Amino acid sequence: MDRNLPIGIFDSGVGGLTVYRALHERLPNERFVYLGDTARVPYGTKSLATVERYAVENSRFLQAHGIKLLVVACNTASALALPAIRKAVKVPVMGVIEPGSRAAVEIADGKKIGVIATEATVQSHAYAHAIAAMGSNVEVIERACPLFVSLAEEGWADSDVARAVAQDYLSEFKQTPVGALVLGCTHYPILRDVISETVGANVKLIDSGAATARDVETLLENSGLTHDEPLGLYQERRLCDDLDHFYVTDAAERFAKVAERFLGSAPSILEAVEIWGHDELRTH
Repeated sequence: MDRNLPIGIFDSGVGGLTVYRALHERLPNERFVYLGDTARVPYGTKSLATVERYAVENSRFLQAHGIKLLVVACNTASALALPAIRKAVKVPVMGVIEPGSRAAVEIADGKKIGVIATEATVQSHAYAHAIAAMGSNVEVIERACPLFVSLAEEGWADSDVARAVAQDYLSEFKQTPVGALVLGCTHYPILRDVISETVGANVKLIDSGAATARDVETLLENSGLTHDEPLGLYQERRLCDDLDHFYVTDAAERFAKVAERFLGSAPSILEAVEIWGHDELRTH
């Protein structure tokens, strides 16, 4: 495996940009290829078979573009499709649920753990299963917060509407305090301030993207896959610069607008692509 190949990232839409940001900040010498499946978002309401099919198609698309590692930024795909993805591609694959769960267990220190996520992720109990698999017997309280996605994308993260929605969604965590609260959807870090304000400063928030970035760094180091080429003029990397390539399956203009809202800048290189079947792709 060529250590100087980029890292592939896919998400059902724009939310995975928070994982891209965490990876970029943790690994500034690495390059990234991002695919947002904006034509088929959301995954959270789809069946297991459909999520697996979409996830495998996305993974094979990125593998075909030459990557050394695949990060499944989508919580729903991480919860439902990792085994299928690992069978379909020949590069190491990392989801966001196990890293986020590990960080929560470490920080909660035996106290209850809260998880907020999409309906599909909550119904899968993926975080609860991952936490139990780590030998922890702490109680896990899961809550779906679907409106947080729209609030983040529409730029309403710091609004009275967001605060009212957060009060409704998160009231359980005020009544039953937790040691850590996992932000189990890639959009939720955008609402971090409102969420923290609602549940209280004593509750530690776990950003699964940041936890994943730490685990990716360790995997690269242990596998000898850390990028070793000098970056020359690009010593000071910027988010979305022209060393990183972004693909979407629809609505490129909206993706660029939301990316600028999430990251402070729009992608320098953004292409729309069509993906169908398991191995065919077409760019335009």
